[in-house]
Amino acid sequence: MTNNIAEALKSAYNAITEFQTKQQLTQQSRLIAVSKTKPAAAVEQAFHAGQRAFGENYVQELVSKATELQQLTGIEWHFIGPIQSNKTKDIALYADWVHSIDRLKIAERLSAQRPMNKAPLQVLLQVNISGEESKSGIEPDELLQLADAVAKLPQLRLKGLMAIPQPGKGAEAFEQMQKLSLQLQQQHPDAKELSMGMSDDWQQALRFGSTMIRLGTAIFGARGIPSND
Repeated sequence: MTNNIAEALKSAYNAITEFQTKQQLTQQSRLIAVSKTKPAAAVEQAFHAGQRAFGENYVQELVSKATELQQLTGIEWHFIGPIQSNKTKDIALYADWVHSIDRLKIAERLSAQRPMNKAPLQVLLQVNISGEESKSGIEPDELLQLADAVAKLPQLRLKGLMAIPQPGKGAEAFEQMQKLSLQLQQQHPDAKELSMGMSDDWQQALRFGSTMIRLGTAIFGARGIPSND
């Protein structure tokens, strides 16, 4: 297992570098290893293979793994799932990044519940770029108003945007997200991150400026059954 994860990480990073070189892309892009449904042992193996940023969709898993692996200096937890109001305290305590803020109430709770002895949470606003009823996220025309409000919260740092496009419509959605990102940066110059692109569409995402690619199965293999959250 250790060798498999290490080899998968090496392969993924090589593929990203090769694609960026071939396409002459200049933006810095990070790989977020999505470890949902995977045991802490698998995360630890990836950490020892050099990976530092890990994405979790379920609060219960975030808390469990962050607690079990707290001895790993430099590990970085990215919460990327939908956020319920009654889960914000745990996210505020254990996450380093939150990709999925889609309403001010959630942002206010995260800021209020973030311990003062911890660095501010790095946050992204999730945009429902394909307009799917089943997906979380704000409408594009609500973005700048929410961004202005979130940027004022003391224990949060607005860093950019996240999206999960409708399958098969990645290129169109990623192009829209790139435009929204540039609009956002006009008002909030530090909000340069674009979290978009997964196993089946990361190349398209990179073409349109993605700075964070979320890969799970490609690193850890097929997923198990999600935990109750």
